[in-house]
Parts: sequence; C-alpha cells; structure tokens
Amino acid sequence: MNNSKKFAALFLATSLAFGAGSMMTAPVAEAATATSSTTASKAISIAKSYQGKVQYQYSVRNESKLIFDCSSFTQFVFKKVGIKIPWGANAQTKSGTKITKISNLKPGDLVHFSVSTPGKIGHVGIYIGNGKFIHNLSPKYDVVISDLSTGSWNKKFIQGTRIIK
Repeated sequence: MNNSKKFAALFLATSLAFGAGSMMTAPVAEAATATSSTTASKAISIAKSYQGKVQYQYSVRNESKLIFDCSSFTQFVFKKVGIKIPWGANAQTKSGTKITKISNLKPGDLVHFSVSTPGKIGHVGIYIGNGKFIHNLSPKYDVVISDLSTGSWNKKFIQGTRIIK
C-alpha cells in the first residue's frame, strides 16, 4: 500500500472513530430518560399488581406475609426495581429531590402527606400520573389508587420526592 492510500485509510478510520464518538452523545441522554421512564412504569406496575394481595398494618414490614404500612410498601415496591429507600414516610423525603408543586410531579415520584398532625409528614404513596397515586392506605382499604387533584388528599399534600433519576 502506498503512502497516499495509507494516509487515506488512516484519515477514514480516524474520522469514523471521532464521528461515532460524537454521535453517541445524544443517544446516551435519551437512554437515561428512557430508563427513568421505564423504571417508573415498572414500579407503578408492581405497586398495582399488589392490589388485593397486601394487608395494611401500622409500623409493620413483613415481606413474606405481604403486610406493610404505607412507607414499607413504597420501600418494598422500589426495592423490586433496584432502588433502596429507607422505611418511614418522613425518612423517604431525604431520598431524592423535593417537589413542592403537585403540577411538577412525574409518575414514579413519592407523594407525602400530613394525615394527623398538620404540617408533619405521616403518609406516603407513589404518583402514577393523571392526578392519581397508589398507596397502602389502611387496614380497611389496603392498596388503593386515590385522586390527588381534588378532595382531601390535595389539601393534605406536603411534598413529592423524585427518587428515580
């Protein structure tokens, strides 16, 4: 191979390598977004799959018998998608980015409420989109989907927490 052909081959290989590297930048960002969306969808699907199968009991986390309080249920669901969060509705606020407005929530965000002491977080669920969230509510209702955009839950909302990046 003569020198001009070697140069052309080297130039082509270098151009392809640099071109491929710069072309990979955009898909990586898209992949992260797709992964976040996929993880949120999986978490929501898992939470919904436990409707009618989970019992509520305050201050209990029993995975083998599927008995949880609200925060041990969210902890259990996110563990299933590989995300570790602490037990406790208030403790879970420290696991991600604070969301102050309901309108800024995304599916997969935790939603935190004051239920007995005004201003104090005492309940948590998972936002599923369209103004709704899923949560392990009480011994009477267990895992249910509730409306966040109207009614008492709207008034009790304290904050959301984005834990899926």
